[in-house]
Amino acid sequence: MTREEAFELLKQHLKNENLVNHSLAVEAIMRGLAEELGEDVEQFGITGLLHDIDYDVTGDDPQRHSLLGAEILEKHGLPAGVVYAVKVHNEIHGLKRQSLLDKALYAADPASGFIIAAALVRPDKDLNNVQLKSLKKRFKEKAFARGASREQMAACSELGLELDQFLNIALESMKKIAPSLGLNG
Repeated sequence: MTREEAFELLKQHLKNENLVNHSLAVEAIMRGLAEELGEDVEQFGITGLLHDIDYDVTGDDPQRHSLLGAEILEKHGLPAGVVYAVKVHNEIHGLKRQSLLDKALYAADPASGFIIAAALVRPDKDLNNVQLKSLKKRFKEKAFARGASREQMAACSELGLELDQFLNIALESMKKIAPSLGLNG
């Protein structure tokens, strides 16, 4: 599946603009992680883009979230590794993260919301002006972006990355698409 086909599939299933932006942000982070780790950039990107494809239907049903998404992706012929990564990113199912793809998606998912929140609290709402230093400070503030699991982001260690390195990759990757996210001031 090409990136364009994946985006069309996402738009067929996900109508909420904020969730589409979240998917774009996770895609960007996953691409950055793939580059850093020497992995398949397209596969990582498409996995990030499609990871929440079922959320319009399962947002209020965490027990079904990611299982339905995995079914949708399997039906559309995505590779088993992509399907499993989507399934395992929801820790409620208790599945083991096995591949770098699984581990990257697990850490990238909350990082996108955390970084978007850091941009939105700025007076200029410009992602390009967010710095790693401020992310590190905000990371310690439990009340900031409460829904962005610090534990999940810290799982970047499973990728062999330090938290600072991971946050920097995520931030710089998201800056590349700031206009698409409406976060360019």
